[in-house]
Amino acid sequence: MAMSLGQAGRVLVKPLRVVLQPPALLFNRSYTAIAEARAVLNGELESIRTAGTWKSERIISSKQGPHINVDGSRILNFCANNYLGLSSHPEVVQAGIDALKSYGAGLSSVRFICGTQDLHKNLEKKLAEFHEREDCILYASCFDANAGLFEVLLGPEDAVLSDELNHASIIDGIRLCRAKRLRYKHLDLRDLESKLKESQSSRMRLVVTDGVFSMDGDVAPLVGICDLAEQYGAMVFIDECHATGFLGPRGRGTDELLGVMERVDIVNSTLGKALGGAAGGYTVGPKPLIDLLRQRSRPYLFSNSLPPPVVGCATRAVELLLASSDIAHTMSAKTMRFRNKMTEAGFTISGSAHPICPVMLGDARLASLIADDMLKLGVYVIGFSFPVVPKGKARIRVQISVAHTDDDIDHCVDAFVQTARKHGVVS
Repeated sequence: MAMSLGQAGRVLVKPLRVVLQPPALLFNRSYTAIAEARAVLNGELESIRTAGTWKSERIISSKQGPHINVDGSRILNFCANNYLGLSSHPEVVQAGIDALKSYGAGLSSVRFICGTQDLHKNLEKKLAEFHEREDCILYASCFDANAGLFEVLLGPEDAVLSDELNHASIIDGIRLCRAKRLRYKHLDLRDLESKLKESQSSRMRLVVTDGVFSMDGDVAPLVGICDLAEQYGAMVFIDECHATGFLGPRGRGTDELLGVMERVDIVNSTLGKALGGAAGGYTVGPKPLIDLLRQRSRPYLFSNSLPPPVVGCATRAVELLLASSDIAHTMSAKTMRFRNKMTEAGFTISGSAHPICPVMLGDARLASLIADDMLKLGVYVIGFSFPVVPKGKARIRVQISVAHTDDDIDHCVDAFVQTARKHGVVS
């Protein structure tokens, strides 16, 4: 707005000329843009439906567990990450209630301002103890933990070597950092070694892998990875979301299972699966790294702290596992019961000896149809297809829980056989 000072000291304001468009013209322009956007979006949605990869959400009206209520029916649940059945464990639930009463619903703040409570520090201490690492930092999710690590740790003079089938959160986290990025073939130690040789001029190198790959249930060859990392002077990172709490003699994870706990430098994992099933993720590792993450990790600095009830539930879950390994020990027998019975029936089950049991079907539409028919038989499973898994490798991912009984597992197998025969998958 232009102004000039008049002789009498008054402020004279020159009128601002505004050319207003007729309301109808503005509306038409806006309507045209919205209509065009809708056409594009609807086209994308229709292509998903046509490909048979549409992902519907079934509404659950009960707590998570081996049996849940869906559409008014009580059915068996075989697609949750509730590996140890702790999401509805009475002591875990009560710990969440107690934390809610004592600490409130949430902090309304990020950690470094006024969002850290003693219960956050207590959980971090117990997680570090559980994984036998120096320190721990909590995040809102393991997706955030993966998004917040690599950018802080690695710079342009460094290199990150990542398994080609690593979780999407790892891929996205690596994209945020400025390090040289090299992908090695899935579980291929020869290719990893060639990438280590290729990156020898880098200041720091980090080998990055899922401990257990969530879509296939296969386990990373950590002994060979650690051998190569030590030979070529690299560090090792594992994502343990589908291993923490139940793999290994004490349920510490893939690194304990394979005897390399002291050789893996950094572990990211989740509170949202075996450890209570609510939400939250974390990084455990060397204290200088954890201290640096508290100073610079963006998802940590700019996200509200975990709600007290979530922290309370997770803390009790970790305490139960620190006190006894009995819960984790029952997982193996239940897993092998399902895998063996399904293999005998003629199904192809990916992975080995892990409660993630992908029933390989190939066709996306077929996986979706079988999952829908299984629901009619009282078994809740979900078909996975592109882009969650590669094209042509659709499957139904069954997940075994300690909370499943042998009868539950047998009922699931029988439903698979009945439905697969209907669609000509098995004889």
